[in-house]
Amino acid sequence: QVQQNVERLFTRFVEEGKATVRLREPAVDLCLSKANVTNLKTFLSAVRLAHQGNDTGVLPLSPLVPAKNSDVEKPKTKMIITSRRDYPLTKSFPFSLEHLQTSYCKLARIDTRVLCLKKLRKLDLSHNHIKQLPATLGDLVCLQELDLHDNHLEAFSGALCSSGLQKSLQLLDLSQNQIRALPLEFCRLRALVRVKLDDNALLRLPCRIGQLSRLRFLSAARNKLPFLPSDFRKLCLENLDLFGNPFEQPNPLVPNVQLKIPLTLLECAARATVNHRIPYGCHLLPSHLCEDLAVAKTCRCGSACLSSFIQITVTMNLHHVAHTVVLVDNMGGTEAPILCYFCSLDCYSQFLDRHLQSN
Repeated sequence: QVQQNVERLFTRFVEEGKATVRLREPAVDLCLSKANVTNLKTFLSAVRLAHQGNDTGVLPLSPLVPAKNSDVEKPKTKMIITSRRDYPLTKSFPFSLEHLQTSYCKLARIDTRVLCLKKLRKLDLSHNHIKQLPATLGDLVCLQELDLHDNHLEAFSGALCSSGLQKSLQLLDLSQNQIRALPLEFCRLRALVRVKLDDNALLRLPCRIGQLSRLRFLSAARNKLPFLPSDFRKLCLENLDLFGNPFEQPNPLVPNVQLKIPLTLLECAARATVNHRIPYGCHLLPSHLCEDLAVAKTCRCGSACLSSFIQITVTMNLHHVAHTVVLVDNMGGTEAPILCYFCSLDCYSQFLDRHLQSN
């Protein structure tokens, strides 16, 4: 279908026998090359007239000659660029690309032309100087692998975690950047299978990381993690690497007490909402309260607590969550401190009794 379906004609190199016809539906580029210049000009003239709705009987078309297989150029699906001098500055990227690598190109930002490649499944932007990610990166709804290692990133935005990447992104490499924390929304990327966070400045992992039920490979070596979030227990990994983090020595006898006695009305209502699984949303409650409820702590007894709790760190053998564990330190250890919460003094006392008896 040509009528009212031609978005643009690219005829800059028509004298060399080259031209491109960009269609609206389907959104493809028809690239013509090695054509006879006279025949090409006639064809482009016919396309313009057909687009304008002229009768096919008056179009200046010559009889079609079947093209040889060797003359048909297949849509390009893969492009690898590994130097600044090879980076295209005047030409567009083919819209058919599914795999694009632009490494060692000294890019300070993501090229807006890349954000138009809706068929991309794998995007490798490693070894550049990128400091910020545009929210429109989330519009690449087919993207399965995103490699951003060795850049200058300081954050991975919550907007990206709430975009179409939630359903598609399976591999994410953010290693060798300057990220100090990941947003709470990070755990919405439920399709993630492999995550690399090595050599950043991470002070914590997302508190709801256990929601990443498909995650099988996690690497966060050489960061600044003092402990792991309590939700870490819910992971089921094949490979885990946390080497080189300054983990604190757990001490269950030195609790961080944040109890408010008696409990506030807000705390009672929040606990009841979570414990009884009462539906809630921003149309019913203030948005800040919804955010607090979404990250409510869970006591050892199974009850929820919001801002009134006792917090300690305990030791967890990482083999409980991963089949293969890279040693945590040079001493051959596979144990790390993990946060633990209690909703009341009674729950903490029961835990303390068991802990002292076992020791």
